Amino acid sequence: QLSNAGVNDAQLVIEPEARNTAPAILAAALMHEQTPDAILLVCPSDHLMEDHKAFFAAVTAGRSAAKAGALVTFGVKPTHAETGYGYLELKSSPKSYEPKPVSLRAFVEKPDAATAEAMVEGGKHLWNAGIFMFRVSAILEAFEVLAPRLVMPVRGAVSMGQRDLDFFRLDAASFARAEDISIDYAVMEGAADALTVVPFDGGWSDLGSWRAIHTNTAQDTDGNAISGGATAIDCKGSLLRSDDPEMEIVGLGLDGIAAIATGDAVLIANLDEGERIREVVGTLKSKKKKQAEDFARCHRPWGYYETLSLGKRFQVKRIMVKPGAALSLQSHVHRAEHWVVVEGSARVTVDESVKLISENQSIYIPLGAVHRLENPGKVPLHLIEVQSGAYLGEDDIVRYEDIYARAEAA
Repeated sequence: QLSNAGVNDAQLVIEPEARNTAPAILAAALMHEQTPDAILLVCPSDHLMEDHKAFFAAVTAGRSAAKAGALVTFGVKPTHAETGYGYLELKSSPKSYEPKPVSLRAFVEKPDAATAEAMVEGGKHLWNAGIFMFRVSAILEAFEVLAPRLVMPVRGAVSMGQRDLDFFRLDAASFARAEDISIDYAVMEGAADALTVVPFDGGWSDLGSWRAIHTNTAQDTDGNAISGGATAIDCKGSLLRSDDPEMEIVGLGLDGIAAIATGDAVLIANLDEGERIREVVGTLKSKKKKQAEDFARCHRPWGYYETLSLGKRFQVKRIMVKPGAALSLQSHVHRAEHWVVVEGSARVTVDESVKLISENQSIYIPLGAVHRLENPGKVPLHLIEVQSGAYLGEDDIVRYEDIYARAEAA
């Protein structure tokens, strides 16, 4: 996504586990501690900005306040009484919703319907967009004062982290000791009196629920939002979505239902039960289901792979290798592999042998053989891998050489 947006020099910080927004933001600030006047803009990844120019204007106004040392948050002009969002209570009603900094009185938790109606009618409340802007030095000082318990473990996660190409991987043991807490609870509520709010009136939606996605997706005459391989018959107000081109999902007589299909799971839920997705993930984790931890398509520096079939002592994968990319020189203790090239060409090393394998050709990798897969061409390499053996886990791998610095130390 960054590449598609023309951003090619970004540094991605990888959390070893989710610890909420406060540790994540603190880690980002600590990584820029040597440039204390740098400005950080914190944006959730699931927001829809309909008017980009209006948002840019708000960010520009916020930047000026942040440069002066303020902790800045952004509030959205409410269009209706929404119970799914938190609110920002201003010290006075804004005369307009131009992007000019105003003072905050308090954060307000997600209200009930009656309270939401009263707040919208009163004119002193904005939706809390969860977007923040501040100088590195300002947010670090706020953490030291309001959440000092987070500083040591997160600082350790940064200082003992490791660079991996364009990624920076935080130290897992240190980061696990950081409290699981949001930036709102850890810092912002304690600093509310000193917080600056920039109003934003440009069409905004938090796509944090299936209801929100349904609302912001084109709908047919019956109010159904349909995408991918999905068909609706006698359905009303439903969301039908299939992200797998080989998975056709059909809704029959549904009303207000979300039916979402991916490569390895299907969710059927009431559209208004979107807030319970974390509960679903927790249940899957307790049952040790891989869908709670892994995506059907797993991306790697060299490309991606996805499992097509998994059974006793065998696994079938689809593998794509980017042009010029290479997997590590590796071996497996418990499995052998068969590779069939379906598109492109592959350079394959097996022990002392190096072969060029073209479309419709195959090669066998014996158990224990030291091997490597490379794409010497200018188009993506696609192949089918059939694994067989007593154990087929991803951790059955010994790396000897790796251009992505993943080989085990000697």
